[in-house]
Amino acid sequence: MANEELNKRVYIREIKDELGLIQVTGSDNSLNRWAIAPDINRPGLELTGYLESNDLKRVVILGTKEFEFMSKFDYNTQRARFEIITDSFTPCIIMSGGFVGMDSLRDLANDRDFPIFRYEGKTYQLIVDLVSFLSEKLAPVDSLYGVMMNIYGRGVMITGKSGIGKSELALDLINRGHMLVADDRVDVTRVHTNIICTAPKILKRMLEIRGIGIVDVTRMFGANAYLNKCQLDFVIKLVKYDETMENDRLNPINESINVLGLDVPMLIIPITEGKQLSVIIEAAVANYLLKKLGFDSNEDFKDRYRHELEMKGAQ
Repeated sequence: MANEELNKRVYIREIKDELGLIQVTGSDNSLNRWAIAPDINRPGLELTGYLESNDLKRVVILGTKEFEFMSKFDYNTQRARFEIITDSFTPCIIMSGGFVGMDSLRDLANDRDFPIFRYEGKTYQLIVDLVSFLSEKLAPVDSLYGVMMNIYGRGVMITGKSGIGKSELALDLINRGHMLVADDRVDVTRVHTNIICTAPKILKRMLEIRGIGIVDVTRMFGANAYLNKCQLDFVIKLVKYDETMENDRLNPINESINVLGLDVPMLIIPITEGKQLSVIIEAAVANYLLKKLGFDSNEDFKDRYRHELEMKGAQ
């Protein structure tokens, strides 16, 4: 995984097509340059001639302020200042807002076959769209094993040892109106402080049921039974119950699991034969949502119990 992340890149032609950019300079071959940083560079210091600390390897955006500043200088000074942001490390330059371009910049870019684009919109919108696109394309990725469901509008991953009944549980939850995201393998991507889950392309919409085989949930239950992707909010780990486990009914086993550097809350549920597990999962998710709103039924009951003991002690 580490080597894969180090090699992730976004080609400039992808950025051009995604944002609908108008190419001003550079050949088709120049679009084979790439970006590896999910951020942009507004080159204020570089354009003043200060080169001690600069943000190379990022897409450069030039807007109205940069245009007004550079207009104060002659052709040769402009060209000298633009050299640092048109080198082999800079992916491309995008002009937005009121930046109409300059002969010095165009001449330099043509000499170097460097790609410059024009964006027909506001600078702030360009920054938002570009950073979002780069963040998603360059985000860290991994794979987890389990069943990913959307239950009550929340992304819930159900994990446990092979054969414990995760896929059969997913089938029951789908039948109760919840949505499948991925079965068996879940591809996870970190975008800022969120974990986004999807199914591998070959497994999309598919659910494997022991004794039946592979079923397409959209054909069996309709389009509302499947969700292409969702955020990971909560993990439920199923384990087989045995008598050696601690049996504290007022203190469920709450832990967390680290996914791509983020801690995700996890509830461990011991299971036994005969339990209607889908109802238990629904209750667990509903209880999780209540806790997010500040309501903890276990703590509420403990407070009541303590109050009852105090009342009896006072009599």
